[in-house]
Amino acid sequence: MFPQTRMRRLRYGKLKEMVRENDLTVNDLIYPFFVDETAAEKTEVSSMPGVFRWPATMAVDAAREAFDLGIPAVLIFGIPKTKDAEGSSAYGDDDVVQKAVREIKAQFGNDLIVITDLCMCEYTDHGHCGIVDFENHDVVNDLTLPVLGKIAVSHAKAGADIVAPSGMMDGMIEAIRFALDENGFENTPIMSYSSKYASVFYGPFRDAADSGFCFGDRSEYQMDPANGDEAIRETELDVMEGADMLMVKPGMPYLDIVYRIKQEFQMPLAVYQVSGEYAMIKAAAEKGWLDEKKAFYEACLSMKRAGADMIITYYAKELAEILKSGKQK
Repeated sequence: MFPQTRMRRLRYGKLKEMVRENDLTVNDLIYPFFVDETAAEKTEVSSMPGVFRWPATMAVDAAREAFDLGIPAVLIFGIPKTKDAEGSSAYGDDDVVQKAVREIKAQFGNDLIVITDLCMCEYTDHGHCGIVDFENHDVVNDLTLPVLGKIAVSHAKAGADIVAPSGMMDGMIEAIRFALDENGFENTPIMSYSSKYASVFYGPFRDAADSGFCFGDRSEYQMDPANGDEAIRETELDVMEGADMLMVKPGMPYLDIVYRIKQEFQMPLAVYQVSGEYAMIKAAAEKGWLDEKKAFYEACLSMKRAGADMIITYYAKELAEILKSGKQK
């Protein structure tokens, strides 16, 4: 008790750094970016200043920006030239993500980990994450599973190091694991978006990826933001089906879920600082209301403190620069 106990004694100078419980490092970061098959030049996303759609011919340039900063992994989203109801441009050998993966792996080999987002929303003309029954306005879970398996195999065949299914279809991990194993990719890990909430914070992403939906929303397959125990059930099922890594999405609004999943499963865990989180910090900084660098550093540190091993963030490059300079201290 005070005055014998004074918590401030450990908050001075180098001693504060020595007793710090959590630190961010460049190795914690994953850099997400968008490859656009129709783009002729690098184009900024209006609702995400500083984030770009990269032409397919510049996928290596996008990856190099992360690689040169020591970021160990990238996460690729594709924007195809054509879309249809079945998302058929998601799994061809020469589709946008597959080409980007081949080119990046040819350039960087095993020195850069390439993760591919595995979902259908960017590839369907209706914007939903699976095969749709239009009469009932419903995404048909079981008809979607084999398509996800085909996409996973095409990504692995192109050279993806990790596939990351994000559609929140029941049984998707089992279907993808089976498809990968049947095609000789038994060593390709699955990073499951195991707790993906139906969140308002995805708004700017839909601008970036052209993945807005033509009817309804995604609340019938993504999780209710009110639920916490459900995240444990969802994650347990994904683990049983063969997930190698787990993910919580979004980030800061769901730190309680990050903590619970890490405590419960003790598996490699990623958290996604999503587009809306990025846009809020960016907008507040542009208004002069927040110090941008300190804000995104603190936000990502909170995710690490909650239990995340990996942080997917559009601020990955800026964070890497700060961490390499040591200025965050």
